[in-house]
Amino acid sequence: MPNTSPFRISVAQLDAPTDPRDAAAFQRVGHDVRRLMTEARDQGARLIHFCEGALCSPNKRILSSDPTIMTDADWSRFDWAAQRDQLEAIRKHAAALRLWTVVGAVHRLTEPHRPHNSLYVIDDHGRIVTRYDERMLSHTKVTYLYTPGTSPITFDVDEVRFGCALGMESQYPELFAEYERADVHCVLLSTMDNDAVFGLQTQAHASTNSYWISYATVAVAVAAPSGIAGPDGHWATRCGPDTTSVTATVDIDREHENLARPWRRTARASRYTTPVVDDDPRAQRSSP
Repeated sequence: MPNTSPFRISVAQLDAPTDPRDAAAFQRVGHDVRRLMTEARDQGARLIHFCEGALCSPNKRILSSDPTIMTDADWSRFDWAAQRDQLEAIRKHAAALRLWTVVGAVHRLTEPHRPHNSLYVIDDHGRIVTRYDERMLSHTKVTYLYTPGTSPITFDVDEVRFGCALGMESQYPELFAEYERADVHCVLLSTMDNDAVFGLQTQAHASTNSYWISYATVAVAVAAPSGIAGPDGHWATRCGPDTTSVTATVDIDREHENLARPWRRTARASRYTTPVVDDDPRAQRSSP
C-alpha cells in the first residue's frame, strides 16, 4: 500500500559566509548547520534543506585574480580543506540524527576546470547519495566562476520524490516543468538572492506544476525569506525576516495527483484536438 502519512520537512535560513579564505567562518557556519539539523530533527523533520553556498558562497571580488576588476576566479584562494572538514562533520551528524540533509557547497573539479556550484544530498546514514550542479548560471558565474551542470536530479525519501534547483534558476520555468514530468512531489530551490520576485516565482512554479517547493535562502534575504510553498501556490510556512540562522517546518503530503495536475497533462497532450472547429466560417471572422 502507498505510504499516505505526512512527510515533515524543514527549510533553513542561514547566515552563510562569503569569504572563502576564512577557516573560522567555515567552522562557525558548520556549527550553525549542525545546530539547525538538531532543531529540525527535534521537530520531527525527516529532511532539512539549506541555501545555495551554505558552507561558503564565495564573494566574486575576493576570488577574482585581480580584485580591482571582475575577471577569472583564482580558486587557490578557496579553503578546500576547511569546507571538506565541515562537510564531513555534517555527514556524521546526519547519520547520528538519521536526518536527510541537503546543503549548498562548491564542488571542486580537476584543475584547470572551474568547480560546480552544487547541492549535496546526504542521506540518513551520512552518505552523499547524489549532487545537483547549477545549470542556468548567471553571466558572472559562467564567465568567471563556475562550470555549469548538465542534468536535473531526483531522489526519493520514504516514497517522496524530490528535485533540486539552484541560484537564479527560478527564472527558468522549463526546469520546473521538467521536474513535473519527472513526477516529483517537491522541488528544493536553494538561492542567495534577496529579491521579492524570487519568492513570487516560487509560488507561481508550485501552483503551475501542482507540487511543493522548498525555498531556502540566506538570513539577510529579508525581502524574500525562506519558506515552503504548497501546490496551491500559498506559503505553508515561512521564516521571518530574521538576520540569524533559523528554520521553518511543515508536513507535506505524498499525494500529487490532484485534479489540476492530470488535467494539465491531458491538455498539453491532445485533449483539445477533438473539440477544435476549423470548418465553421464564423470561426474565421473577427466581427461578432
